[in-house]
Amino acid sequence: MKKLLFSFAALMLTTVLFAQKKADDVAKFKTETIDLGKIQQGNPTVATFSVANIGMEPLIIEQANPTCGCTISDYTKEPIANGKTGTIKATYNAANIGAFEKHLTVKFAGVDQVKSITIKGEVLSKDDFSKLQPKSEEAVKSVSAETTVAPAPVKTKTATEEKKKQAKD
Repeated sequence: MKKLLFSFAALMLTTVLFAQKKADDVAKFKTETIDLGKIQQGNPTVATFSVANIGMEPLIIEQANPTCGCTISDYTKEPIANGKTGTIKATYNAANIGAFEKHLTVKFAGVDQVKSITIKGEVLSKDDFSKLQPKSEEAVKSVSAETTVAPAPVKTKTATEEKKKQAKD
């Protein structure tokens, strides 16, 4: 009798484990990692994740929590219909100089498993960041010197000149 009861319990446990929905069964991210590249210190930067509903029921994002206080998240609050997409926005404050990798945990309604998405990049000081950007004034001068061709001047007659010409005729 104990063997029968143990076998039945094992069968029920296996059935329950396989019956649970997984995040990958109901949602598909366009990308799970966004590289923000090199960003300037003190300049908050937003990464927008696109999530598609690949399940049969409307998809509800219950939570999208950052793992630290340096990131703020916002997400589509209304249900996402089958085949449609929603967004999760992660705003990184870029307060500290250096490379970063930050994670957000996403929880969908009716799914026990959480999904992790990542933003990464490198924060540079204002001086280091400005060295990456071309100097706009010098760039404009060099481009305009190479591409500007002055058109030949066009002589237009004024009303006074027209009257003098008519008076001569």
